[in-house]
Amino acid sequence: MIDADRPWLAHYDQEVPPRLDYENISAFAFLDRTAEEKPDNIALIFKNVRLNYAELRRRAEVLAHSLRARGVRRGDRVAIMLPNLPQTIVAYFAVLKAGAVAMMVNPLSMEHELRHQIPDAQCKTIIVLDLLWPKIAALWEQLGLETAVVTSIPDALGFPLNWLARFKLWREKRSVTVPYDGVRVLRYKDLLRGNERYSEKSILPHSDLALLQYTGGTTGVSKGCMISHANLVANVTQIRAILHAVGVKPEVFLGILPYFHVYGLTVCLNFPISVGATLAPLARFDPKEVLGEVNRLKPTIFPGAPSLYLALMQQKDFARTDWSSLRYCVSGSAPMPVELLRRFKEITGAEIVEGYGLTEASPVTHLNPLGGRRKEGSIGLPFPDTEARVVDMVGGGPEPLLPGKEGELILRGPQVMKGYWNRADETASTLRNGWLYTGDIAVMDEEGYFFIVDRKKDMILTGGYNVYPREIDEVLYEHPKIKEAVAVGIPHRTRGEVIKAFVVLKEGEELARHEVLAWCRQKLAAYKVPREVEFRAELPKTLVGKVLRRALREEEMKKEGR
Repeated sequence: MIDADRPWLAHYDQEVPPRLDYENISAFAFLDRTAEEKPDNIALIFKNVRLNYAELRRRAEVLAHSLRARGVRRGDRVAIMLPNLPQTIVAYFAVLKAGAVAMMVNPLSMEHELRHQIPDAQCKTIIVLDLLWPKIAALWEQLGLETAVVTSIPDALGFPLNWLARFKLWREKRSVTVPYDGVRVLRYKDLLRGNERYSEKSILPHSDLALLQYTGGTTGVSKGCMISHANLVANVTQIRAILHAVGVKPEVFLGILPYFHVYGLTVCLNFPISVGATLAPLARFDPKEVLGEVNRLKPTIFPGAPSLYLALMQQKDFARTDWSSLRYCVSGSAPMPVELLRRFKEITGAEIVEGYGLTEASPVTHLNPLGGRRKEGSIGLPFPDTEARVVDMVGGGPEPLLPGKEGELILRGPQVMKGYWNRADETASTLRNGWLYTGDIAVMDEEGYFFIVDRKKDMILTGGYNVYPREIDEVLYEHPKIKEAVAVGIPHRTRGEVIKAFVVLKEGEELARHEVLAWCRQKLAAYKVPREVEFRAELPKTLVGKVLRRALREEEMKKEGR
């Protein structure tokens, strides 16, 4: 019998149970199991290098032993500041196997972010790319670091590409001299030498942290989400249940999403390793290179984000790329404009399965059914064992609103974090009575499908009306000459806020401000039509494709001297 409070259960694929069993294991147990059962399966492909699962496990355990020999202990936080490279995967599992906590750091982090996050996490060790060494060296004392393990892109390559890569860096004057001393600054390759291995045997999955993942969260400054081994194991278990057809036959996952973001870490690393898939990491997102890798590697699974799909569709070779191997595309990290979903399917024949998550939930909580009905614009159905409600934004109590009513999305389930690192007050405001308050405005329909209306903090109050900017974004995306667009609320003396649209045109197109406004007037209520339009060459984004709406708003406020 279906629970009346969980109408989504009736719309699960028949292969998906409403309840799951969760193993009491470490997050690295998936790697161990696959390495034991399928040791010769190719774990990763990077340029001219292939590693099987037995070798990936061996490297992780050798590096774990080296870290332990240099003082890393259970519960210590170790920063990993790398793009998507084979070393990133090895380092992640090595840190976990050492019994430590991985703190994945964005390689493009600004100095002020590093000065906040690394000391806040009390990291003493960092694993970092040599090209980033000057930034770390300049901040060394402020960061409180004691040891750095330094690697390079050539370390990821086999002969002759490793030599060619070094020559290219030298020719482009991008080579970095790192002061290796064998004590404070260590070569990554040196730590992989030897036969001694280590893998922590006494992990307590529910209490021991696996990740300290920094995020802006639902409020305030960047803070560390405390994600346990059990959180990660639960989320992988849930994803495997919902994506039940993935792993039935050999899979190749295209690794565009950055592993330093929890979405990429879970969906492009932990999940595929749990099903014995091949990982194909890409160190950077270059649309032309991605299309070439699709032709070369024949990926079957493509986790992405709206901006990634959009950038690929803008390439002249997109339609000529061989997409026949592709089985499923998954989109998360930001709402996917409906028009983009339709265009992607028209060109490739593949559908994008849209979902939802946030760092505080390890991160995935919703996904459209793999085989069942998918609703355009919907983030889909809550995962098994994940309770989701839409509640009043003012009162904030856990009582659910009726279907069709807009309110704040709240969640609870086994993938929800333990709290924010050393932030008791903010933990208490975000985790209330067992519920995670997401800060997202959502609607649930009669069948239990959820739709994200907007971020609670992004809602625009203009002339006494509440306006959700995503609705305006969708209308702008429908214009045939517009490539990207985002609407922002700008403070105004009398109206509270006025709406400004930032627009990026498709290559070779021209469009005037009055034409944009005329288009909006045809499709939006008068109070939702932007008052201002600014054309830009590009929009500021995070590396996982979220448009930085807040950054645009802050720019406007600075102009006004606010």
